[in-house]
Amino acid sequence: MITLTRTTSDNPDFRQLVTLLDQDLSIRDGADHTFYAQFNKIDKLNHVIVAYSNDEPVACGAFKEFSPELVEIKRMFVQPAQRGQGVAQAVLTELEQWAKELQYAGCVLETGKKQPEAIRLYQKSGYALISNYGQYIGVENSVCMQKELA
Repeated sequence: MITLTRTTSDNPDFRQLVTLLDQDLSIRDGADHTFYAQFNKIDKLNHVIVAYSNDEPVACGAFKEFSPELVEIKRMFVQPAQRGQGVAQAVLTELEQWAKELQYAGCVLETGKKQPEAIRLYQKSGYALISNYGQYIGVENSVCMQKELA
């Protein structure tokens, strides 16, 4: 059974999972990893979800305010052994619910073309492609998406 915990980026389990995420992204993104890493600092994230299976941390995600109306989904990761079991969907749904509770109208996110499983998750979850925003404008590997929260 998966349990979800709302926490902050001070959570050691979240930090452990992010280390694994960064290792995975370093391989996928190659030389581009340094560019992306500068936008993925976790020192002040106040809205973090950690998923546990049998008290072991298996997945995470977070959001930060993007604008007064929107949050940006960040640091989504699922341990390889847990993939394909709906854990990422559960984390994303909980992040969206938390954002709604805080009166945000929607979510934006950036992912990479070298992460097709993430793109599929977001599309399945109702996210639509948008023009690349902010630091991702003109970045060939970046895919930006948005979803309105009902």
